[in-house]
Amino acid sequence: MDLTIRVALIDDDALVRAGLRMILGGDPTIEIVGEANDGRAALELIGRESPDVVLMDIRMPRMDGLAATKALQQSGDPARVIVLTTFDTDDMVLTALRHGAAGFLLKDTPPAELVEAVRRVADGQPMLSPSVTAQLIATVIAAPDDRRKRARLLLERLTDRETEVAVAIGRGLSNAEIAAELFMGVATVKTHVGHLFTKLDATNRVNIARCIHDAGLG
Repeated sequence: MDLTIRVALIDDDALVRAGLRMILGGDPTIEIVGEANDGRAALELIGRESPDVVLMDIRMPRMDGLAATKALQQSGDPARVIVLTTFDTDDMVLTALRHGAAGFLLKDTPPAELVEAVRRVADGQPMLSPSVTAQLIATVIAAPDDRRKRARLLLERLTDRETEVAVAIGRGLSNAEIAAELFMGVATVKTHVGHLFTKLDATNRVNIARCIHDAGLG
């Protein structure tokens, strides 16, 4: 079985792409399958090369990363998007969440963490860097009361154990990390996560994390 993770680099800054290629290209399990400098070119590249993971900048000419991420979600393309951000605009990040982004990284993320993020997202796990999580929490603190109330109403549907799993997801933990922390099997964690998708009207783990933070539990 081919275990190589195919990655596409999307950023309008050639120096950023070069840095990402240098970092990721040094890992034998990762293959850089192409680069693009705007969203339209990114969609063409992704359609042609079928990468597993896409590192997507937000602000780019012609079509930005938010629009490209939304287009991928609507097309049903299985590529998983990690948004690259400087966090200058929280609204952009929240919009990307709604569009199905699987991860968020700051552009100054240490190389080892960047490689690990690609591996985790390729394996179906979300990746929220600590600083991104902190920004989301800060955004939620200032959120309108109706958003907090809605999140708390959703959480009332959960059992105590499901709530514990949801809070762990809100901290960015993987299934394996949750299993170790809560002393349960990975298969049991996966079952709880499936229940969370249904009870919280979530389409991915990032939606669960948002609900936890909206409710003030993150």
